Amino acid sequence: MLFEDDLVYVGHVHAKAGSTAYRGHLVVEPKRHVPGLGDLRDPEAAAVGRTCSRMARVLEAAAEAEHVYSWVIGDEVAHLHLQLVPRYPGTPREFWGPGLLRWPEGPRVDPDAMRAFISDLRERVNAG
Repeated sequence: MLFEDDLVYVGHVHAKAGSTAYRGHLVVEPKRHVPGLGDLRDPEAAAVGRTCSRMARVLEAAAEAEHVYSWVIGDEVAHLHLQLVPRYPGTPREFWGPGLLRWPEGPRVDPDAMRAFISDLRERVNAG
């Protein structure tokens, strides 16, 4: 968990046991179960939008990202998960966009490195 308030939760995508996750791949989700963006109440939509913007700024600074992608796919789980994924300098153009997660040389974190990265992000969130 990176951040949460009464309406929104933010966490880093976890790696399965024995594997790694893309460094900085965050999920922003409303606490109330809703299947899509159109199902958010206005206060939830405002909170999700503010939180995504704030987390993108934190990722740009902490990860030195040149861009932060956001997408909602929603095919696997019927609960809104807004993905934030940093694109790092030197990312080959063929992996820009959703293909970023398939980049074989993309920056990856194991569970320990992920916790350290989230700790750094949390400090930045709490500072500003």
